[in-house]
Amino acid sequence: MIRNDLRNIAIIAHVDHGKTTLVDEMLKQGGVFRENQEVADRVMDNNDLERERGITILAKNTAAYYKDVKINIIDTPGHADFGGEVERVLKMVDGVLLLVDAFEGPMPQTRFVLQKALDLGHRVIVVVNKIDRPDARTDEIADEVLELLLDLDASEEQLDSPVVYCSGRDGTASLSPYQPGKDLQPLFETILEYIPAPQGDETAPLQMLVSSLDYNEYVGRICIGRIDRGSMKVGQEVAITDYYQKDKTTRGKIATMFQFDGLKRVPVEEAKVGDIISISGLENITIGHTLTDVNCPEPLPFVRISEPTVEMTFSVNDSPFAGKEGKFVTSRHLRDRLYKELLKDVSLRVEDTDTTEAFKVSGRGEMHLSILIETMRREGYEFQVSTPRVLFKEIGGKLHEPMEHLVVDVPEESVGSVMEEMGRRKGELIHMAPQGNRMRVEFSIPSRG
Repeated sequence: MIRNDLRNIAIIAHVDHGKTTLVDEMLKQGGVFRENQEVADRVMDNNDLERERGITILAKNTAAYYKDVKINIIDTPGHADFGGEVERVLKMVDGVLLLVDAFEGPMPQTRFVLQKALDLGHRVIVVVNKIDRPDARTDEIADEVLELLLDLDASEEQLDSPVVYCSGRDGTASLSPYQPGKDLQPLFETILEYIPAPQGDETAPLQMLVSSLDYNEYVGRICIGRIDRGSMKVGQEVAITDYYQKDKTTRGKIATMFQFDGLKRVPVEEAKVGDIISISGLENITIGHTLTDVNCPEPLPFVRISEPTVEMTFSVNDSPFAGKEGKFVTSRHLRDRLYKELLKDVSLRVEDTDTTEAFKVSGRGEMHLSILIETMRREGYEFQVSTPRVLFKEIGGKLHEPMEHLVVDVPEESVGSVMEEMGRRKGELIHMAPQGNRMRVEFSIPSRG
């Protein structure tokens, strides 16, 4: 069965390339907001920290409509520390919009996420955004993206990707960089034409891989995923299975089921193949579990989460000024809050230590942990943290450390001092190439600095 009334897409982009702004415009023109409704900018970044830092931290699900086709749009994080979110989200979609800035071009994080999308065989639509910039290099950027696709071993079909030129801020799209667009219609048309419709057997036993989690005080854990096979109804009993631990199968009942419609979750009674839905009522479910038919428990393989690279110790504040800043100050408060975070952030690790006053917390990077610290501080938690420590790992009897891929864009005259500084931090030069009157220099550098 092919669902011609549905498309599932993800947006891949580097930090600040205008991804969330473009999604806002797609929602406005896709009929999600009333014509007279005032809409805040970057409606997708609905977390205070996201608005302040101008970045997307959590993957968001939303949907727009065009010509009676529902387009599920998943806005993915663009920062390396939140890459774990991206890998899982890509399993829910059939194609991706690769968004690149008309001046900066493809960046390292774009490369990391795009590689994962290509490995899954997804079709790619290249969206060159911010073409209204005075310093835009539209032609060169299209060539750079093609070089990147070649570099990442894209298939012939993936290399033949259409290019759409957009201004997310103005809400326009065009198939030619020299012909300004009026609205986003060319982008919507390209999505319908080029991204395959979801397909699967609606009559077969149910299969749904849990790709994302949310948590709500009232209903508990909410799991989000796409139905790969079969259909699902509210009240149905399902088996909760794990591909890597097939003997640990439990059962549960679907209490409520929601689909995404614009920025809202709309309750539904039934969902079919290809639908992206969120479900509540299942205890102890986590990312990577598969919901299946009770009589046919066939779990789906799951992308393992990337390992943490940085660790910090969170402990009770024992300074002379303890208790003056926050409401939640005891070790029990701290422990409960950290373990609650594990319910929705699977890239995080929390370990108890020899003392009940301190906990080891490890994550994908300093940004990942700093977001957690700031979120807890705003919630009224008071605690102290140690300096970040890089995690080492023993592989084949040898100690290994995490490495970073660093890309520096600098004026030509500054290249010498950059290389000198990187040499001090044990950085190895990998690649150097001119970009107009600037140089792009790439290094491999240890995380510990």
